[in-house]
Amino acid sequence: MATRAVLRLKRGHDRARVHPWIFKGDVADVANAEAGAEVVVVDAAGRFVGRGLFNPRPALCCRIVTWRDEPLDEALWRARVADAVGRRASRRSDAARLVWSEADGLPGLVVDRYGPVAVVQCLTLGMALRRAVLATALREAVGTLAVFSADDPVAAGLEGFPPATGWLDDHGGPDTVVVAEGAARFLVRLGTGHKTGLYLDQADNRLRIAALAAGRSVLDAFAYTAAFACQALVAGARDAVCLESSPEALAGAVDNLALNGVADRAELRDANAFDALRRLDRAGARFGLVVLDPPPFARTRTALPGALRGYKEINLRAARLLERGGVLATFSCSHHVTESAFESTVREAATDAGVRLRVLGWLGQSADHPVVLTVPETRYLKGLLLEAC
Repeated sequence: MATRAVLRLKRGHDRARVHPWIFKGDVADVANAEAGAEVVVVDAAGRFVGRGLFNPRPALCCRIVTWRDEPLDEALWRARVADAVGRRASRRSDAARLVWSEADGLPGLVVDRYGPVAVVQCLTLGMALRRAVLATALREAVGTLAVFSADDPVAAGLEGFPPATGWLDDHGGPDTVVVAEGAARFLVRLGTGHKTGLYLDQADNRLRIAALAAGRSVLDAFAYTAAFACQALVAGARDAVCLESSPEALAGAVDNLALNGVADRAELRDANAFDALRRLDRAGARFGLVVLDPPPFARTRTALPGALRGYKEINLRAARLLERGGVLATFSCSHHVTESAFESTVREAATDAGVRLRVLGWLGQSADHPVVLTVPETRYLKGLLLEAC
């Protein structure tokens, strides 16, 4: 009989009772634990806390999967995946997030669906070792799907496993998938680009912002594959300028604009968005709708001061580019940037720009990216919808 693996917490390090992350600094000692294996977590007095997956390599060395004294077996994985899929049953879309890591009790696992394909992304060694079991559970919950692995190489490097990219099964699946989002359609190239193929966390925001686009000139900064611009143009925007510096993303934007029949009303500019915003400001350009959806400026806490300077710069330029009554949708996906810090930075930018902005709404990630109150890291996308007045 195998000896039980146990991780003992230091005295006073009790956050693990409500938060799944355990760092090396929280740990008093570990016995009989192998990398990627199940471990029982106990407090300093030996009382049961939970069961998780352990990896001695990264600073975040254990992620709790359950706070019940139950084995992390196939039955648990099937139940967790089925629950995650079931919570999204009312979301009728070709493209949706089916599993969102800690928010669905499956820390280190992300699953996105694009029509007949599920893209599985393992962010931890523990989940990577259980990929086949999780894929089986996914097919039981959803039905027959082609499963594509698209692991994050940075996360895989930290965790110490080779990132998988490609089809889980020998028969594979399509190279591209076209998915519908409201009235627009998007081409997803599997295995290329950012995220798992499309920024699904912005799906609800794209539809909300598109509803304000009719008759307006649109500026889509940090456009990636022009999803915001496509939705706006399909909804009746007059024209759109898209700023993007990645050749791969620009190629995707060309595909999406053509797919939606709006390429004749869009201009793609291969440009650094910071530089392009300054040039547009100096030229006196004006837009009825500006979207700022940059990549994360603060990947670490030490990068926060520079990130806030970056957010202030782009929002100052964007505010100056708004015509009277124009709308600015501005976002931060840096989880180290709090909602209050982001709002304060945008406020300072508007003040320095001399532009009064009325709040039309606060924006966040799509509903299929749920937030757990006691795990604030699950809430990373924050945004403001503003009107020049």
